[in-house]
Amino acid sequence: MISVARLIIRRIALLIALLATVFVAIDLLPGNTARAVLGRDATPDRIVAKEHELGLDRSLPVRFADWISGVATGDFGRTARGRSINELLADKFPPTLLLGGLALALTVAVSLSLGMWWAARGGGALRGTLQPASTVAAAVPEFVVATLLIMVFSLALGWLPAVTVTGRSGLPTSPDMLMLPVLALAIPQTGWNTRVVRAALLDAARSPHVESALLEGLSTRTVLLRHTLPFALPTIVASFATTVGVLLGGSLVVETIFNYPGLGALLAGSVADRDTSLVAAVVALSGVVIMIMLAAADGIRGWSLRGRG
Repeated sequence: MISVARLIIRRIALLIALLATVFVAIDLLPGNTARAVLGRDATPDRIVAKEHELGLDRSLPVRFADWISGVATGDFGRTARGRSINELLADKFPPTLLLGGLALALTVAVSLSLGMWWAARGGGALRGTLQPASTVAAAVPEFVVATLLIMVFSLALGWLPAVTVTGRSGLPTSPDMLMLPVLALAIPQTGWNTRVVRAALLDAARSPHVESALLEGLSTRTVLLRHTLPFALPTIVASFATTVGVLLGGSLVVETIFNYPGLGALLAGSVADRDTSLVAAVVALSGVVIMIMLAAADGIRGWSLRGRG
């Protein structure tokens, strides 16, 4: 219990340090928040008044302390344009969560299948295909994958839409509008995780109990699922948990490319306005999601390691 509490405290402290870094980074950006909100024609007096209204005339540590104390009570404050950040997050986060969740599900399903297949039958032509394909997929950034998908499936073939249209619910009006953004996120992570799954399974296969199971004449499938996979699970789950953070970061870029109605556009606008509170709120929300997934991964890892001396 003590070690778990320390781990939670450490992660919360790291998140707070990251949020403080965000405050400093946004404050160092060129431009003026009040002028960005009021426009280029704003008079100096109006800019000074707006800065006072937004609290920008206070020191950065004081502003951060005031903001983080509000976050502790569940209040992210208001944007530089006067809108409730809580309401904006409640409106924009579900679409991002949907996009990232679908990409994660696809990544887990495909990388587990390919990784297990590769580990069990990893010779000859299969290795010659999956090894370079997974390397290329893992190395290509999401925005490049998104651009290629648009060129092929939207512009050349006309099969799928390149732009997202939303309904009253704030979600895409048609499921096919999710396909290209999900693929753009999932393809790089599938390439990476397929290699992780294969490596973890091959490492676990060297264990004495796996060799004993093979000598007993058990089928390859039984040995893989019952004797090899449980020992490889901690490494695989840790990789998937790390993937959550990468998917959230990548979704902000992919959403912008596909005009997807999530946190991407919200973050882009907040950076343009130098809206420190809104940028930090997006980072905080993403950090909480990643912390939850890491905690789940720790739980699964502990479960898979139970009974091992």
